[in-house]
Amino acid sequence: MLKAGTKAPDITLPDQNGKMHSLSDYRGKKVILYFYPKDSTPGCTKQACGFGERYPQFLEKGAVVLGVSRDSVASHKKFEEKYGLPFTLLSDKELTAIKAYDVWKEKMNYGKVSMGVVRTTYLIDEEGIIVKSMDQVKAAENPREMLEMLDEWK
Repeated sequence: MLKAGTKAPDITLPDQNGKMHSLSDYRGKKVILYFYPKDSTPGCTKQACGFGERYPQFLEKGAVVLGVSRDSVASHKKFEEKYGLPFTLLSDKELTAIKAYDVWKEKMNYGKVSMGVVRTTYLIDEEGIIVKSMDQVKAAENPREMLEMLDEWK
């Protein structure tokens, strides 16, 4: 996980519509950049829907939300449409951003060790500097926590 005070790596990835996005496209805005394991799984759906429900509040605070997983552009499109997600989902099939942000880790699942995305959220300021990094994120609580962080950080 990258630490607060670090310059956020400028990644370029396709969104759920195939349009390319770079982190530098969002200079001048606060960015909630969250990494999650897989579209349409229970925890990831709770987290995404939580960000979706609160999205107008994030926009009021000058922040955008970007979700990143290994899922394909087509999977992200289905996820967006099924749950009416109003924010950008980025596809990182090559693990470019996932590795740059150090969220590709060994995970234990049902007693089996494998590599995967560890749910992690970064708050990035208008200049592209990481202000806060959170790992071991609780999916259902993360959107509310990030709104509170924006309130505390002015």
